[in-house]
Amino acid sequence: MPYFVYYVTINPATNTKTLEYIDTKENYREARALARETRAQMDRSDRNRECRMIFAKTQVEAEKLLSAPREERVVGED
Repeated sequence: MPYFVYYVTINPATNTKTLEYIDTKENYREARALARETRAQMDRSDRNRECRMIFAKTQVEAEKLLSAPREERVVGED
C-alpha cells in the first residue's frame, strides 16, 4: 500500500479540514523524507496548516482518514 502526503489546513472557526494533495510514495522512507522536507519549508507562523503522511490503499481512503474527526487525547487517565 502506498503512502500519501498532504497539506492539512484546519479552519478554527468551523473546525473543518481542507486537504491539499502533495505526492504518493510506495516506500516509507521516501514518504517520510518528503514529509520532513515539506515541513522544513513550511511557514511556521501558520499554526493551522500541517504536513501529514498517511498509509492507505487509495487516495480516496487517505482523504477519508485525514478528514475524520479525532477524539481529544486525555493525558494521565487510564
